[in-house]
Amino acid sequence: MDLKQLRYFDAVAETCHFGQAAERLHLAQPALSQAVRRLEAELDVLLLARTTRQVSLTPAGEFFHREVRRILGDLDACVVGTRSIAEGSRGLLRVGFTGTSAFTQLARLSRIVRASLPGVALEVQADLLTPGQVERLVDGRLDLGVLRGPVAERGIETRSLLQEPLVLALPADHRLAAEPALEVVDVSADEFVAYADTRSAVNEAMVSSCLRAGFSPTITHRAPGTAALLALVAAQLGVALVPESVRSMQLQGVVFRDVADATTIDLSLAWRADDPSALVAGALDVLDRDGFFSAAPTPLPAP
Repeated sequence: MDLKQLRYFDAVAETCHFGQAAERLHLAQPALSQAVRRLEAELDVLLLARTTRQVSLTPAGEFFHREVRRILGDLDACVVGTRSIAEGSRGLLRVGFTGTSAFTQLARLSRIVRASLPGVALEVQADLLTPGQVERLVDGRLDLGVLRGPVAERGIETRSLLQEPLVLALPADHRLAAEPALEVVDVSADEFVAYADTRSAVNEAMVSSCLRAGFSPTITHRAPGTAALLALVAAQLGVALVPESVRSMQLQGVVFRDVADATTIDLSLAWRADDPSALVAGALDVLDRDGFFSAAPTPLPAP
């Protein structure tokens, strides 16, 4: 028994007419009749009741036809799914987001992917610092990463999304909390809160801003992620220089203030250069085509 026999039987069962089925299949009627008889002989079951006037399914033929339709439907779906995966239009796309970049970038990325690649499901891994994302990209646990550039790891390609200014996160009762705009030197005497991972791009930008202002920051507390970092600020354990997108986390006890001379920090999309996945290539194509790399970020409300 092979698929050709099943498709021949399906055509006859649907039409209950050998001539119409043969025409549909572009096959000579005697050859179709012989193929169906061979199928019946192999099953040792009469599938079709034939008279000089009509062809009808036997009870066994009705059951067999239902199962054949299911098998052929599953096979067709398998073929479509396989081709979709090979073309990059179906599958699971794993995307990482650093800090609070998910607040400004996730909705944009998701809308583009869902509109252009409806067969692709997103797996979001949020609040991952850049070093952790790079490790996951390298070992294949992530397909794309929204992270802080530049990335020095060989084999990782990046494309810039935006340059994001640093802002000061201050305890709500800090002496400078009411000031509308500040300079980095204004907090030179303060203790700082930083990320625990010393490879953090935000840490590097913070230290660079302080050194340019003429002092080295005194870091007294470190946090594993952005929420914990802001909680330490709210607890009056230090101040922090953080990307502007952190404003989206409205934590009680913390205020954010613009800093005139703070450096900016890059936000980029990263992927593995040697990734053979058509899904990743397809996602990058639609993100480029639909303006993900050129659209301005959503304005953030000032607290």
